[in-house]
Amino acid sequence: MMTRDEANKIIQRVDNLPLYLHAYAYHLNMRVENILPADLLDIAYEQKLTGVKIHVLDGETRALGQLDDAELALFRLKAEKLKLDIHIETSSSEQKYIDQAVRIAEQVKASSVRFYPRYEGPLQEVIAKIDADIQYIKNNYSQSGLTFTIEQHEDLKGIELVDIVKRSDMASLSILFDFANMINANEEPLDALDDMKDWVTQVHIKDALIIPEGNGKGHKACASGAGDMPFKQLLTKLICLGDEQPQVIAYGLEEEVDYYAPAFRFTGEDDNPWIPWREMSETPLPTEKLTQRLAQEREDALKQIDFVRSTLQEIKRDALLTLEQENQI
Repeated sequence: MMTRDEANKIIQRVDNLPLYLHAYAYHLNMRVENILPADLLDIAYEQKLTGVKIHVLDGETRALGQLDDAELALFRLKAEKLKLDIHIETSSSEQKYIDQAVRIAEQVKASSVRFYPRYEGPLQEVIAKIDADIQYIKNNYSQSGLTFTIEQHEDLKGIELVDIVKRSDMASLSILFDFANMINANEEPLDALDDMKDWVTQVHIKDALIIPEGNGKGHKACASGAGDMPFKQLLTKLICLGDEQPQVIAYGLEEEVDYYAPAFRFTGEDDNPWIPWREMSETPLPTEKLTQRLAQEREDALKQIDFVRSTLQEIKRDALLTLEQENQI
């Protein structure tokens, strides 16, 4: 049941929620270079979004990670002209990848860098490596003006991530909450958000089907509104984080239709389970009807924007109704 305080927060915040276009919504198109990073700026501007979230590898040979300084400067100028914020993403916490992401972020005047660890080994050894990586970031980039987010990305549980961030004592580090990635760590979405809520400042919005796999769960991403995620409840709770000011400063629209991730954590495992190696996230290119699939992806991405905005208006109506009922008591 929504409280008066929550209703007031929603009414104050919901119409100006900072929505960002996420490059993964165009993952397949970017794999074949039909859509490039600069095109994402145009789409975000056309859709009246706050900014873009782009991985250093999005766009293959024309990815930000492949551009020279002059080309990165042109990208920055275009974003500035369109008044769009930029967030840079990388799929590792290792020093060389962080260095690359920060270099690009500084060149394009991004405001934030997201990373997630991909280590193999016993959980406690993996966490020790992550701690060391974050100390490297803290020691080298705390004065960069960038904020950093560590994403809950399928293998670590929410409370483990909170402990990592707390232990880092790094003021510019917080958590990026993904709508579905806790499933693979054998957690439920609302429970995971409750564990991480005090540290979440950014979000990846998507939907997914939960796939039981032995004593664990995988997920297959699907069109927003067609999956098992408590979409509206998650958005409602995220909007309400923060008392005087909104705690969540960026909501990434990350439609990922057909992306699959297996179970990584399991019921009954010991307190130091083995974390397997995994490649960075990728959705396989279809072997047939590629043209149709690429067109469908573009359509899905725009439909998600509409679905999210429609859901936000539903949440706003719930808030108005709550206040109306309160006033009648």
